[in-house]
Amino acid sequence: MAKYSRKAAKKVARAVKKAKAGTLKSGRSGKKVTSRKQAIAIGLSEARGEGKKVPKAPKKTVKKAAAGKKTAKKTKNVRKTKKKS
Repeated sequence: MAKYSRKAAKKVARAVKKAKAGTLKSGRSGKKVTSRKQAIAIGLSEARGEGKKVPKAPKKTVKKAAAGKKTAKKTKNVRKTKKKS
């Protein structure tokens, strides 16, 4: 059984073709797409949005080194004095 539908493949092909022509733009920033992988991802995303047969997008994971690392804030020890009125 096929992983992707024909319509999904057409969406990807259209996105890659537009990227080669230099007219494909990313959604949020509106910048030109230069990467072939990014063009494929845009095509698959559009196909998912239309409900075509496409596997689910991979979940984003946080790296363990970045997640476990805590930044220490430097604090100044300032003595607070009360104002006499």
